[in-house]
Amino acid sequence: MDSTVRYTDPEGVATAIIERTGGHIVLALPLGLGKANHIVDALTRRALDDPTLRLEILTALTLEVPPFQSELERRFMEPALARLFGEYPVPQYAQLLRRNALPANIQVFQFFLQAGQWLDSSPVQQAFIPANYTDVWRYLLDRGVNVVAQLLAEQPGQAGFSLSCNPDITVDLLRLRRQGQCRFLFAGQCNRHLPFMDGEARISDTEVDLLLQDESVEFPLFAVPKRPLGLAEHAIGLRVARLVRDDGTLQIGIGSIGDAVTSALLLRHQQPQQFAALLQRMGSPSGTGIEATDSFTRGLYGVTEMLVDGFLHLAEAGILKREVDEAVVHAAFFLDSQAFYQRLRSLTPEQRRRFQMMPVSFTNTLTGDEEKRRGDRVRGTFINSAMLVTLRGAVISDALDDGRVVSGVGGLHDFAVQAFALSDARFIVALNATRHSDGKPRSNIVWSYAHTTLPWNLRDIVVTEYGAADLRGKTDNEAIKALLGIADSRFQGELLSQAVSAGKVEPDWRIPERSRNNTPAALEAALRSGREAGILNRFPFGTEFSDVEQRLLGALGVIKQHAHSRLALAGLVWRGLRAPPPDEPVRQCLLRLQLGPARDRGVSIRDRLLTWLVLGALDRDSAPSSTSP
Repeated sequence: MDSTVRYTDPEGVATAIIERTGGHIVLALPLGLGKANHIVDALTRRALDDPTLRLEILTALTLEVPPFQSELERRFMEPALARLFGEYPVPQYAQLLRRNALPANIQVFQFFLQAGQWLDSSPVQQAFIPANYTDVWRYLLDRGVNVVAQLLAEQPGQAGFSLSCNPDITVDLLRLRRQGQCRFLFAGQCNRHLPFMDGEARISDTEVDLLLQDESVEFPLFAVPKRPLGLAEHAIGLRVARLVRDDGTLQIGIGSIGDAVTSALLLRHQQPQQFAALLQRMGSPSGTGIEATDSFTRGLYGVTEMLVDGFLHLAEAGILKREVDEAVVHAAFFLDSQAFYQRLRSLTPEQRRRFQMMPVSFTNTLTGDEEKRRGDRVRGTFINSAMLVTLRGAVISDALDDGRVVSGVGGLHDFAVQAFALSDARFIVALNATRHSDGKPRSNIVWSYAHTTLPWNLRDIVVTEYGAADLRGKTDNEAIKALLGIADSRFQGELLSQAVSAGKVEPDWRIPERSRNNTPAALEAALRSGREAGILNRFPFGTEFSDVEQRLLGALGVIKQHAHSRLALAGLVWRGLRAPPPDEPVRQCLLRLQLGPARDRGVSIRDRLLTWLVLGALDRDSAPSSTSP
């Protein structure tokens, strides 16, 4: 293989790629963080200037700052953009997609989307490729990929490079190339902000054909701000944490539920009596036969497609300490907060060896040294979130019933299959029992839905804030009754009626008494003391948001819940009109949104209404029985 050719200008890399591919470029970019943005932008510019060039981009999770959905959201986010997201250069192809302005000679195919951000983009929806994470490499080769472009990390004094955040698919592609099963150019772009990680992410410099390296093409990493945890998320975390067995294996994902599970595991380990007391206040046994509430003695091993901040906290607390090949975690990619990236960059070589980055063929499957992996992955608990679950146990996590894609399958199916393949593993789907849509609460447990991500034959454990339902090996009758027991009580009657009409449940069967008070008010009463004692924090692992912004997040969440109902919004405005005069903390919230006293002379009608709307939302968010973040 030719030695690495180094460049300081992305245009030089683009020229080399065009010359070596003959002008038909089939470019693979990693999922999420590891995209070589300057290289793909240079190729995009060349294709825009020369319509004889063909550029096909195959990628997933193209990162961009979410567009503002309202005037208040704009006022809240604009001053914080640099702090939250840094100066991340959004790829030009994404900007063209957003404007529906891609020329005919540029195509973009994706197998995972930033959740909910592309629902109304026909080009994105039409070019989406549904794929299990472990199958993506095959689809790339089937489509004739001839260039892979990825961010790389270097370590002073260390030979080679690290694929850092994205060994997920690239490791296997490079292996296949070494074996002569495929041919492509590997173009790397160095970025000193990228943490140097161990495991199979470490590659020889001979793997890199073209290298872009210069301070002018380095940029801050895209960050995902921590989301606040409501009491519903904390309740889910507590219920999931008692299903995690000591001396076992753990997989968790990013987001509020992943943070809630981590927080609950820490509470269980450090304050087991408080942990058990909160579970007792909520009521309802685990429903699975697993009741693990003691501290961890032997500890856990993590095998997960996504390395999240929570794993670092679990390792520091002595929970994540069961080693496999010198590592307490094997993961395939990461995307998190700026604080998380800094923690990874600060790891000593000894600490770094405990967090090894691997391909998804390792984390998401047993393929390879299957006997060893089975022995390593004992007592597995694989935790994933979802949008909806049907009463028969089918899971919906990636698309709407009209076919529009919200995100993607990712590793959901991979880990479900792995859980069933292992003799003692369990696959947990965690979701809030309700959501707000069109200004009304809606059940996330439904009778049926015109899309399925995970079929009912892979149903296992489902957890909501109201309990856990063990569905594995159960009859439809048993599974439906178990799910009714963890549904919000406002919807149990209608769901039961649908099940009875379908002949799945006896007409005279009734919801058990213990499950008839599954309401936000009852949950708030059970967990209020935990919130007041500082145990159930909204941001258990810190946040980039100030105290004022944290308070506003709750209020903006209330407004978003009511945004599709003019009557509901009018109710918030009326509540704001009747609210007591704002104290200093409330005035600071108004100032942060560039709002002032609504009755001051010269204030526009729009700003008066916005002020009263915010005052009403702040009052609503602080009221008892509110479980919103």
